[in-house]
Amino acid sequence: MTKNLSQDELYKLAIDRGEAKVSATESLVVTTGKYTGRSPYDKFIVDTPDIHDEVDWGKINVPISEENYKRLHDLITSYLDERDELFVQNVTAGTELNFEITCEYAYQALFSSYMLRPSSEGEPDFKILVAPNCKAPNPSEYGLVSEAFIVVNMQEKTVLIGGSKYAGEIKKSVFSIMNHLLPKKGILPMHCSANMGQDGSTALFFGLSGTGKTTLSADENRRLIGDDEHGWDENGIFNIENGCYAKCINLTRETEPQIYDAIRHGTIVENAIMDPEGNFDFGDSSLTENARAAYPLSFIPGSVPSGIGGHPSTVIFLTADAFGVMPPISRLNREQAMYHFISGYTSKLAGTERGITEPQAAFSSFFGKPFMPLKPMVYGELLGEKLEKHGSQVYLINTGWSGGPYGTGKRIAIKYSRAMVTAALDGSLDNVEYETHPVFNLDIPRTCPDVPDEVLNPRNTWADKEAYDKKACDLALLFEENIGKFPEVPEEIKKIGPKA
Repeated sequence: MTKNLSQDELYKLAIDRGEAKVSATESLVVTTGKYTGRSPYDKFIVDTPDIHDEVDWGKINVPISEENYKRLHDLITSYLDERDELFVQNVTAGTELNFEITCEYAYQALFSSYMLRPSSEGEPDFKILVAPNCKAPNPSEYGLVSEAFIVVNMQEKTVLIGGSKYAGEIKKSVFSIMNHLLPKKGILPMHCSANMGQDGSTALFFGLSGTGKTTLSADENRRLIGDDEHGWDENGIFNIENGCYAKCINLTRETEPQIYDAIRHGTIVENAIMDPEGNFDFGDSSLTENARAAYPLSFIPGSVPSGIGGHPSTVIFLTADAFGVMPPISRLNREQAMYHFISGYTSKLAGTERGITEPQAAFSSFFGKPFMPLKPMVYGELLGEKLEKHGSQVYLINTGWSGGPYGTGKRIAIKYSRAMVTAALDGSLDNVEYETHPVFNLDIPRTCPDVPDEVLNPRNTWADKEAYDKKACDLALLFEENIGKFPEVPEEIKKIGPKA
């Protein structure tokens, strides 16, 4: 067992052990087999008496018995005991918890050292055991649905990851634990990116996959605090991770220069296509749409080394509405922010999943429901408290379609989305005139610098106004249906949302 090897040592071992190939840029290139993304149906939380009443049990937070956990723990520890060499990293998430992560592969230990900060070798708060080649022989006998398993035991302070080689399971397990524990300290955990302006003001960017969260928060005029996971406490915001895990599909230097240039010596690239000369083809999705690059935050020029910033002056929620009816930008008050935080709306596009033939509404509370184990209003009320106390201005920005739905309209130009983000951050929208959308109940600015006025109200961009009205009402009904699934949400929050 080797503990806390340097990143250079782990890099070399991953190559020597045949775990990874080397690209022309000297990054490590790894394939993860059939598991090229998170495996949500293989994730479980051990149902122990101390957390039984805290967890929002259901299709996402699935319980597993203590007995089956013990059997899986015996299975994975026996497997790891038989390995000739294991790789252990002692790391810290945010400033809160220390983790001891034991890995079967050197590259996964390197990944852990990128995502989190090094810590002392003292007694860890949590232990994570990672054994991709340890598979459950008879899944149903362990209470599983497949050979893979990701099991979080909050009482034993242990995570078991078996059967999947996808490194993202490590970081998301850490995030899930933080999301369980931080609210008890009055800290809001957030699935978002964060950056800092030249004047020290900070901003948060929430958004599900495909909304532009990484693209719009990576701004050469601002400093990156963190890419994906943050906390908001009484002092301000801090990153939980110290690294980035960026999507690579269709990546170019022209569209995302900071991420493109971060793929260099030491970066771990998962499931990307590479030619015999070691050059990447990020446009080739034959392995997966979810090719990823993992690297330390320091690989981004001008990033904030401490990972800490003040209370955010601006909070941006991002959605990609494929129905073409949501306003490109709107201003939210506190109650509207809580409503849209709990809703977490975006669209799934045709072809992204088997069986989807036309755009579908997708709702993921807090823009990251799979990682938020507690009951919804725990997070919703914390957001409301933070916004009220610190006066952060919230905007909802739609990076999706305009002039019609997907297939008819066009995606809102990235230059307009960037201009709207800039205007939200620099105060340009503070004193302009607003109008209220009759269906979505959102305040829309009548003007925005560097954006044509007619683009700002989505109804103006549709040739058939009646068709727009019908489609807007269709989406509003989906919002109403979704928020109705949360009986604990107060009526004053529910009534402020869209109405058909």
